[in-house]
Amino acid sequence: MNHPLLQTIASPSDMRRLSRAELKTLATELRDYVLQSVSRTGGHLSSNLGTVELTIALHYVFNTPHDRLVWDVGHQTYPHKVLTGRRDRMHSLRQLGGISGFPRRDESEYDTFGTAHSSTSISAALGMAMAAKLKGEDRKAVAIIGDGAMTAGMAFEAMNNAGVSNGGVLADMLVILNDNDMSISPPVGALNKYLARLMSGSFYDAAREGAKQVLKNTPLYELARRFEEHAKGMVVPGTIFEELGFNYVGPIDGHDLDSLIPTLENLREKRGPQFLHVITKKGYGYKLAEADPVKYHAASGKFDPAVGFAKPATAPKITFTQVFGQWLCDMAAADERLVGITPAMREGSGMVEFEKRFPRRYYDVGIAEQHAVTFGAGLACEGMKPVVAIYSTFLQRAYDQLIHDVAIQNLPVVFALDRAGIVGADGATHAGAYDIAFIRCIPNMSLLTPADENECRMALTTAFRQNHPVAVRYPRGAGVGVQIEAALTELPWGKGEIRRRGQRVAILAFGTLLYPALEVGDRLDATVANMRFAKPLDAELVAELARTHEAIVTVEEGCLPGGAGSAVMEALHAAGLKTPVLALGLPDEFIEHGDPAKLLALCGLDAAGIEQSILKRFALRPALVRPAANQ
Repeated sequence: MNHPLLQTIASPSDMRRLSRAELKTLATELRDYVLQSVSRTGGHLSSNLGTVELTIALHYVFNTPHDRLVWDVGHQTYPHKVLTGRRDRMHSLRQLGGISGFPRRDESEYDTFGTAHSSTSISAALGMAMAAKLKGEDRKAVAIIGDGAMTAGMAFEAMNNAGVSNGGVLADMLVILNDNDMSISPPVGALNKYLARLMSGSFYDAAREGAKQVLKNTPLYELARRFEEHAKGMVVPGTIFEELGFNYVGPIDGHDLDSLIPTLENLREKRGPQFLHVITKKGYGYKLAEADPVKYHAASGKFDPAVGFAKPATAPKITFTQVFGQWLCDMAAADERLVGITPAMREGSGMVEFEKRFPRRYYDVGIAEQHAVTFGAGLACEGMKPVVAIYSTFLQRAYDQLIHDVAIQNLPVVFALDRAGIVGADGATHAGAYDIAFIRCIPNMSLLTPADENECRMALTTAFRQNHPVAVRYPRGAGVGVQIEAALTELPWGKGEIRRRGQRVAILAFGTLLYPALEVGDRLDATVANMRFAKPLDAELVAELARTHEAIVTVEEGCLPGGAGSAVMEALHAAGLKTPVLALGLPDEFIEHGDPAKLLALCGLDAAGIEQSILKRFALRPALVRPAANQ
């Protein structure tokens, strides 16, 4: 499809000159453009196809960027990016040096708040709305939240705050619930559309306020108020939002511009906190995504839109996520105490099969990481063995619970930390860069760093059989392809292993960087140790290697400050050893989005980078390098 109308839109101001009929044509072109674009770059698909009309309506009605739009999660903003001057850069989406798959303040003035973790939009929009009040500026703040983000407590904390005045001042803000879970949504039709427009208009307000004045101080006032609440509650599910101090409107069809635009125009003129409930369909307009929105939530790479996601020609390597999923089922079969917990990441964490086989022991708590951790703690108090499957980046959201509810009470909760280290196209917001540093400083906590798929299975088994909290970190994607043993075998607790004996330099590898470290060991004739544990650190092995080598090199796919390298230096200091240490890991900066292999190379964590760092640090000691065989 050609996109002649879309090609004329360089900014939302161009779009505001279009007629209502032209806006519908624009929606068709924009949806196709997003589909074609994602098919060439990969990225989130279903959620973006579902927000085309809503995006157009918002930029058409509100004076962006003067009025602030805050998109929750942010993986629904590709139409927003196309309409705000980034159409010609969509070919670089999620690639190194290209535009982000999420809103970023340094990318566009239309990206008013950087998002990628869920449920932050209402808090941010409230802050913006109150700042406008304090500065005497007439502007609107709009939070667009959905895709399960309303299940998080932070969203309701913000609404609870927004619904009450501060010094007699209420925020002029609009919260839009983008409800795309059709299985639980009420039917959308003419009656709902009529009620939404009626309740958002001036006539309804005037009639309601007039009635209040007439009935005020009479016995009928309370009866009328209750009747209004119950009448609205019978038709629309807005009672809870009204109780929080918001004027609830909806639900309305989020794909109907003739309904969206006049409703938003009415709400734009209202003062105080407003709440609009729109119903959209993930994958709307693309039949394959409509039929399976979960499968088409994101494309990992290129695909043919006419065919959809094709099966790979050759069987892909098993991923660490799949290793965890199989282990979870096997351990659950072996131990009835095991309970699996996920904060809304069933597919991402590899728990689909576990849910099918053990439905009574599977808990999806929604996007509620804090609750997930404390819920696991409660289960552990009663003798269960909870396994919390959570991305490393999302465990950050439950750090207080990790310390206060699990570690202080020394409860045997296992944390399976997927997406540890660099995650690639999702960038800094999703990188699991900090878990080694923030876990190893917590008393009672232990942390395992398996090097490959089989060791990951063994590490999970080891963690599960402890009687205290233990985390196992593993990266996104596949490992080196080692054979995975069927047995549920444990690792020796707190012990690393020597994988290669060399001389002068000892490389201590934590996690999957063991394999590039082995390559370097072969080239430099260095000793290579697979440390396996970031905590408890194998201090005996560290001391032995320090005494028998001239230098120690630590390698980890995590942040350097407070990381595994720091643990090694602390152990050497405690032992009174002064062996030089070169710590290699992620630099003290946020890692951009891009191909994971390229990012590791840029961080100096591929084999070539590790070798060059060693040679540079020990430049005065050329004897470190093994002579070539023909010399």
